[in-house]
Amino acid sequence: MTASNPNPFTAGLDLYRKSWEKTADALEKGADAPEQLERLADVDVGQTPSEVVYEENKLELLHYESQTEEQHDVPILIVYALINKPYILDLQPDRSVIRTLLENGFDVYMIDWNEPSAMDAGLTLEDYVQRYTDNCVDVVRERSGQDSINILGYCMGGTMSVMYAALHPEKVRNLGLMAAGLCFTGTGGVLEQWGDEEYYSPSTVTDTFGNVPADFLDIGFAIMDPVQNFVTKYVQLYDNIEDEEFVENFGRMEQWINDGIDVAGETYKQFLIDIYQNNKLAKNELYVGDEHVDLSNLEMPIVQIVGEYDHLIPPEASTPFNELAASEDTEVMEFPTGHIGLSVSSKSHAKLWPQVCEWYAERSGAEEPEAESIEKGEEPDAALAEDVEVDAADLEEEPEIKNEEDIDLEADELDDVETDADSDEDTNAGVDVDAPTENGTDGGVDVAAETDEDEAAPDIGAGDADAGLESEPDSEEGADLETEVAERADRDGDEEPVVESAARTDLRTIPGIGDSYAERLQEAGVSSAEELVNADAEELAEHIEVSTMQIETWAENARRDED
Repeated sequence: MTASNPNPFTAGLDLYRKSWEKTADALEKGADAPEQLERLADVDVGQTPSEVVYEENKLELLHYESQTEEQHDVPILIVYALINKPYILDLQPDRSVIRTLLENGFDVYMIDWNEPSAMDAGLTLEDYVQRYTDNCVDVVRERSGQDSINILGYCMGGTMSVMYAALHPEKVRNLGLMAAGLCFTGTGGVLEQWGDEEYYSPSTVTDTFGNVPADFLDIGFAIMDPVQNFVTKYVQLYDNIEDEEFVENFGRMEQWINDGIDVAGETYKQFLIDIYQNNKLAKNELYVGDEHVDLSNLEMPIVQIVGEYDHLIPPEASTPFNELAASEDTEVMEFPTGHIGLSVSSKSHAKLWPQVCEWYAERSGAEEPEAESIEKGEEPDAALAEDVEVDAADLEEEPEIKNEEDIDLEADELDDVETDADSDEDTNAGVDVDAPTENGTDGGVDVAAETDEDEAAPDIGAGDADAGLESEPDSEEGADLETEVAERADRDGDEEPVVESAARTDLRTIPGIGDSYAERLQEAGVSSAEELVNADAEELAEHIEVSTMQIETWAENARRDED
C-alpha cells in the first residue's frame, strides 16, 4: 500500500504506536524542561569588552577593546537604530558583528542611544543627526587622528547615517548601510503599507503617548507574522528543549526582543512622515532642520548589506538607493537571510562579514588628510543644557552573496537564532525593529531568528523582532529579533539552488505552504505533493527546520487535496 492509501488492517496499530511514542517523548521533555528553562533565563549577551568614552544626555559612545596587535588606520563607528538595544550586534562571541570587525583589525566604536525620558519626546532628527551623531563622529576622529572615519549604519541607524554623510561628507571616509530603509515607492513591504498616510497617523500615536512605547512597536512587528511569533517559535522550543545550544540561542534572542526601548515621539513622527509616507530621502527633498540632505554630496564609497529574506526592509527598499547617490564606488552585498540574520546567523559570519571587512579594509588605508583635523583637547559641541535627549562590483567569489540581485524571514535560518520577524524564512520569530515602526521608526523590528541547516536556532519574528535567534522583530529594532530561526536551508558550495516554477506552484496549492516554504522544501528534494506525502516527516522537519507536526499537517492537507 502507498503512503496515501494506508493498509486498513495496520492503520489502527500504527496510530496506537505513534500515540505511545509521542507520550514517551513528552514525558522525557517534561523532565528536562525545568533545567532548560533555567538555562533559558540565564544567558549572557554583549560580552565583548568595551568602555564608555563619551556621554551626552542618555547617549553612550562605546569603544571596544582591540583584538589584534595592528589595526587599520580608519576606525569604524556603528550607528545603531533608535529601537531596542544594540547588543544584537554582539549577541554571543561566535555570532558578533563587533567581534568579527575587531578580529579583522578594525578599531570599533558604537552609539548606544539608551532609553529616552518623557522630557525627550521633543527630540528631532536634527538632534540625533546634527548633534548627537556629529559629536560622536568628532570624538572618534579626535581619538583616531583621522579627518574622516568609516560609518556602518544598521536599519534606522543606516537611514540616519545617509543623512549624516550627506550633511558632513568631509567626515565620512566610507559608508556602510546594513538593512537600511531608504526608498519607499510601494516596495517597502508590509510596514510601508501599514504606515501609509491613508491608514496611519503617526501624530495620533505621539499625541497619545508622547514617546512611542516599545510594547506598541513590538506588538506591531509581531503581528506581521502572528503564527510564527506567538505559536511556531514556542513549538520549536519544545521540539528542541533537550538541545542546550538551541535553548541558549533562543534565550538570547528572546532577551533582546523583550529589551525594547521607547522612541522619541517627534523623531518617530518625522521619520514616518518624511521617509516612509513621503519618500523625501530618495526624492532628494529631505531637510534636517534647515539643512538639505543633498544626495549629490554622497561621493564616498558606499556598500549596502541587505538580507534577501528581510521582510522588515526588503532589498527593494534599499538597493535602488545606490543609483541615487553621487558615488562612483557603490556595491550591494545581498545574503540569503533575514533582517536579524545579518547580525546573528552563523553563516553570515562565515561568508558575508569577511567580505564586508575586506571591503572596508581596502578603503581604510592611510592617506593625506583633505580637511583640517580636530585639534586635540577640543570638545565636541556640548548638548543644550535642557537636552530633551533622544535616544533614542559583484562578489563573484562568494556565490552566496549576490550583488544587486533581488534574492524574504526573518530567516537565514538563524541558524543561529535570529530575530527578524520573518515568517516563512524564519523559524524562530524575530524582533528586528527597523521598520517604520523597526519599531515603527526604523522600518521594522527584526525579531526573527535564523537557523542554518547545520545549526538549530529559534526564529523570533515580531515586528523587527526576530525570535529564536535570528527570527527579523530587525526590536531594535523593534522586534527584527528576530530571531529568524528557521529561515532557510543552507546554501553551500558554488551552486545556486534551482526552484522550478512548476514544482513550486504544485507545492503552493497545498494549504499552509507559501513561497518560502515551497522553496525550502524544493531545496530539500521535495518538489511535489506526492513527494511530500511520502517523505519521512521527522527527517524532513529537521532538514528544513520546522516541527514534525508542521510536516504532518502539510502532508494531510496534500492528501485531502488529492482526494
